[in-house]
Amino acid sequence: MQISNFTLALAAFVLIHVGISATGLRGRLVGALGERVYRGLFALASLAILVWLVIAFGRMRADPADLLNTWLWVPPAWTRHAAQALALAAFLLVVPGLLTANPTTAGFEKRMGEDAAKGIVRITRHPFLWGVALWAAGHLLANGERYAVMLFGALGLMALYGARSIDRKSKARDPEAWSKFLTVTSNIPFAAIVQGRNKLVLGELWWKLLVAVVVYAAVAYGHVYLVGVSAVP
Repeated sequence: MQISNFTLALAAFVLIHVGISATGLRGRLVGALGERVYRGLFALASLAILVWLVIAFGRMRADPADLLNTWLWVPPAWTRHAAQALALAAFLLVVPGLLTANPTTAGFEKRMGEDAAKGIVRITRHPFLWGVALWAAGHLLANGERYAVMLFGALGLMALYGARSIDRKSKARDPEAWSKFLTVTSNIPFAAIVQGRNKLVLGELWWKLLVAVVVYAAVAYGHVYLVGVSAVP
């Protein structure tokens, strides 16, 4: 059985992020190359594989005979509304996450400490990854094709595993600072707030949430032009 180009690209994308970045192999490569060189090479490799994945995805979707386009199930109408809600929640995490100096993000590790748990980090210390997980979950609900299960399932699991992997690396890098940061943050969204270890301060977040809503609206209405499928009922 011949493995499709899309399957190979997706497997390579998962491998580089889970099999290398989230394992002991990363440490050995950093030790041999240095942190800055490793990060540069990793970024270039990730970008190259992502371009490969996008191209392979487009060609697969354009081929009606490709078995990956066959349906495993036909999603009921309500899943589109659920997917939209999950996508909005995803953008409300991802955009503020990208606009925040988060100690769990590469390059900001030295900000680790109790005083770093502000803004979106009060809600979760991994806003970007949880946003990706929610976005993937929404697309899994609204898409029943084989490729959708592969693509969005892989991305969702990668995001959740990545959060745990980052926590392990952060703890190993600076156990004392990590312990302080851990007391006022949570991996699961809102857990630290519900447990009374932090509080929601909308004053730190309002403009970032507004940007997130604007970006979400732009992507929702432009979805049909981006991927050929309307995201608006």
